Amino acid sequence: MSGLAIDFRQNGTARRDLPAGAELTAYRAMQEALTNVLKHAGPEAATTVMLGWENRGLQLTVSDDGRGAGAMDNAASGQGLRGMAERVALYDGRVEAEPRVGGGFGVSVFIPYTED
Repeated sequence: MSGLAIDFRQNGTARRDLPAGAELTAYRAMQEALTNVLKHAGPEAATTVMLGWENRGLQLTVSDDGRGAGAMDNAASGQGLRGMAERVALYDGRVEAEPRVGGGFGVSVFIPYTED
């Protein structure tokens, strides 16, 4: 059997909807982060996805306890994380992707609400 065991956590509730494009960007960011876990973390990596609604917007975090930065060297020079950051920046958001203290890798994405 293949797949990825995920500990999913959600905090808070949205105070309003994100624009459709920002929702798609959040989906694609999560998809890319989970794809990186599958490709680089190793078969026994524990993965946590946290989706948090804050007063200012959506905070999405994907972290694993896998092989970490050494396995990410090729991905870091590729387009996945860079493309994610470019898409999120279109909505004034930010992406942080880095090795975790103690092992593994983490991706944190924040997409703010668009203020009218």
